[in-house]
Amino acid sequence: MVKAIPLYVRIVLPVAMLLACGPDRPPGASAADTASVSLVPSTETDGRPVILFLGTSITAGYGLQVSQAYPALLQTKIDSAGLEYQVVNAGVSGQTSAGTRSSIEWQLRRPVSVLVIETGANDGLRGIDARELRDNLEAIIQRAMRQQPPPVVILLGMEAPPNLGQTYTVQFRNVYRDLAQQYDLPLVPFLLEGVGGFDSLNQADGIHPTVEGQQVLARTVWGVLRPELR
Repeated sequence: MVKAIPLYVRIVLPVAMLLACGPDRPPGASAADTASVSLVPSTETDGRPVILFLGTSITAGYGLQVSQAYPALLQTKIDSAGLEYQVVNAGVSGQTSAGTRSSIEWQLRRPVSVLVIETGANDGLRGIDARELRDNLEAIIQRAMRQQPPPVVILLGMEAPPNLGQTYTVQFRNVYRDLAQQYDLPLVPFLLEGVGGFDSLNQADGIHPTVEGQQVLARTVWGVLRPELR
C-alpha cells in the first residue's frame, strides 16, 4: 500500500532541504554527483521524427539510469505501438525556465516533430515571479512555432510549494493553464500527480521520483502524448 506523507513533510521540508544543498542536489551529494546525472541531449538522430523533451532533473532521471527516466519509458511505449519516433531527452538538473529559454535555439537546431516542455519546478522552489515563468515559457513556445513546419508543443504543468502562499500557488498554476488555452496546447496539468508526496514513489530526498515514480510519470504523459503521434 502506498503511504502518503503529510503535506508539510512532503512539500515544505523537501524545499528546505533543496535550498540548503543547492538546486536539484540531494543532501550529501557533491557537485560532481549532480553533474554525473545531468543529461546532455544527444546530437545523433536516426532519421525518425524527433520528440524532444526539455526539462529539469525530473526529466533527466536524477539518481537513476537514463533508461529509467520517463522519456526512455515513453520510447518503449512508442516502439510497442509501432510508431516511428525517436525520443531525445534534454533534461538538465537544476534547470530553470530561464535556462531552458536560453538553450532553445540550440535545442531546435534539428527539426523537431513534438516538443515536450517540462520546466518551472526549480522556479517554484526559488519563488521566482510567476510572470517571469510565463514570459520564459511563452518565448519557448513562440520560438518553437517559428520552426517550419512547427512541432506539436505539449506543456507539462508543475505546482509551486504551498508554503509560498495561496496567491503565488494560484498564479503559478495558472501560467500553464493560461498558456495552454492561449496557444491551444495539449496540457498535463501536474506532471507529478500521484507521485509527489508519496514516500514509496520518491527517492530519499523526497523530491525526485524513484523507478516506480518515473513509471507513473510515463503513464501520465503517454495519455496526452499518444493522441498527438500520427
